[in-house]
Amino acid sequence: VEILGLLLCLVAAPCCVLSQVQLQESGPGLVKPSEILSITCTVSGFSLSSCGVHWVCQPPGNGLEWMGVIWASGSSQYNSGLQSQLSISKDTSKSQVTLALNSLRTEDIAVYYCARDTMMGLQCEPRHKPPCNAVRKSRGR
Repeated sequence: VEILGLLLCLVAAPCCVLSQVQLQESGPGLVKPSEILSITCTVSGFSLSSCGVHWVCQPPGNGLEWMGVIWASGSSQYNSGLQSQLSISKDTSKSQVTLALNSLRTEDIAVYYCARDTMMGLQCEPRHKPPCNAVRKSRGR
């Protein structure tokens, strides 16, 4: 069985207030096709009740592609091409945000990042690129 090499990384961007922002990931590293990838970001230096957290991925040789966000309110938004495959949740009391990507395929090989939103609350209107696999399919891969 082919193993998907999913490199897990994090990016922290300044937002909300000046403080030492940290996002620490934990996840399996390698996941087999058709399994579920679950990555948790534990955050510090800001509160999940005041800032949203986005997930993006970067397939080999491509730029960053927006996957979804969980807002400070707890509501989530997903890239339309990933709605049936992706779930983002949070536990504010543990300062953790979790991404779950179901039914993995080889097209999902990418570096996955979580990043804090650059504005407080629901003030941002997301305008994002298609999901990882939609971009590859449109390029004939």
